Amino acid sequence: MSHSAAAETILLYFVMPLWLLAGFADYLCHRASRIEITSGYKESLLHLLMLIELAIPLLAAIFLEINALIITTMIAGFVAHQLTALWDTTFASHKRLITPIEQQVHSFLELMPLMAMVIVIILNWPQFLSLWGMGSEPARYELVLKREPLPWTYVAAFLFAVLLFEILPYMEEFVRGLRSRKRALGPNAEDHQ
Repeated sequence: MSHSAAAETILLYFVMPLWLLAGFADYLCHRASRIEITSGYKESLLHLLMLIELAIPLLAAIFLEINALIITTMIAGFVAHQLTALWDTTFASHKRLITPIEQQVHSFLELMPLMAMVIVIILNWPQFLSLWGMGSEPARYELVLKREPLPWTYVAAFLFAVLLFEILPYMEEFVRGLRSRKRALGPNAEDHQ
């Protein structure tokens, strides 16, 4: 197995599953801390925002050729995610207990996208260098479907896992927060929406 094939295997079958597990573990930590009655739906909105910030570059990397545009999108999504994570933790720390276990889970949620991005950059080093005007390749900024797509079974299983372990749980968390707010406001809840 070549080094690039080994790096891709590590990315697809170690980093990505671990990242998904960390996201689901974070959801379980929020549930255990009764997020719906502490920081509520507002913190859940930040969680959904972080999902979107990483979903865009992730979907691009799954379906499109990796070039300077996709690498730039990945870097921008990572920076936005880190800033939103800081906002989220600052907001939540005043409203609820963030346990040591949840803090450890957050470490994984910060490192896994960084690790994924670094592996993608290593596998596409000439296009990364081209962002800085270095290397022998010109920077490419077009959206092009992968010439050699990832196995459809992997993509389907991964996207199903994202739906099952990320999107649905965090949507449930958001809805739970909204319902709790509505109950707290009482019968006049519609007037305060």
